[in-house]
Amino acid sequence: MRDEAVRAVRRGVAVAVPAGLVLAPWVVDDYTAALLARTLALGLVGVSVALLTGVAGLPTLGQTAPYAAGAYASAVVGSQVSDVGVVHLAVAAAAGAALAAVTVPLVVHARGVVVLMITLAVGELVVTVIGRWRSVTGGTDGLAGIPPVRPLWGMPVLATDRARYLYALVVVAALVGVVLLVLRTRVGLLLRAGRDDEARLRASGHRVSGHVAAAHVGAGAVAGAAGSLLVVAQQYISPADFGFDSSALLLLGVVIGGTVSVGGALVGAVIVIATRDWLFGVLPGQAPLVLGLAFVATVYLLPGAVHRRPAVRGRLLPDLVAGPPRRDRPTPTGVGA
Repeated sequence: MRDEAVRAVRRGVAVAVPAGLVLAPWVVDDYTAALLARTLALGLVGVSVALLTGVAGLPTLGQTAPYAAGAYASAVVGSQVSDVGVVHLAVAAAAGAALAAVTVPLVVHARGVVVLMITLAVGELVVTVIGRWRSVTGGTDGLAGIPPVRPLWGMPVLATDRARYLYALVVVAALVGVVLLVLRTRVGLLLRAGRDDEARLRASGHRVSGHVAAAHVGAGAVAGAAGSLLVVAQQYISPADFGFDSSALLLLGVVIGGTVSVGGALVGAVIVIATRDWLFGVLPGQAPLVLGLAFVATVYLLPGAVHRRPAVRGRLLPDLVAGPPRRDRPTPTGVGA
């Protein structure tokens, strides 16, 4: 009976959430619609965080780096080359993937807290470069007056906040669908196997480092595409959009929503970012304190948060990214490991 109730709740959420997202722009004002579009962009970055943290076993605080690369690439293309949305998405995804590929040697072979610190350093370094490269990025003043985009050739430009929100919603739904399809293939199985038992997968002849590197580049492409959506949503970007606070909030949202669930990570990131924006209006100056307390509460309230098993792959968040203990998983011969 309890399982049936849980399934009924899940079916209800599966219907209510998409319906709510579609109906939102018709029941909120333009300012809220713009905030929701920006939140969807950050939610897509949360999907890239979940792809690395929950699926590949690489906890990260640096996904704002490819997010920023995609945003600025999209802004430059929009101002000088084309106003077509799919062109922006392709260029932004390529920029995010390229930045991730450059950092692969730094990230893939790291373990534990080291990988978290490396990704944090990469993110902060990118923000610093953005702030000083004034000829391209506008420096700390940012880039303003970015022209509106049109989804496809021959279509009208997205001139209203409602239209921009619906465009962001369609793109996020499509990209999340692609990520879910990829994770259902052999690629997803290999990533999860390496996350749970890297030594065994390596002993089977698989190139675990290559799999993780591919996931890192793919997550960079997803985050880069999210940067394009940010440009569409607010037509202005600055280094402040890509700071450490955004990285920490995204990781919090992914942990709350479930690191092994791409959809859950998207929902968790959206909830956390939306809550932050709401708290800025309700509790001016106190939003960081409230969210910090929420972070601490999450660590202690999640199942197994205090008494953790040894980290999978020597990395962080073992109870969130790992399956059951090895003694509960049968070996191929049927004998407990």
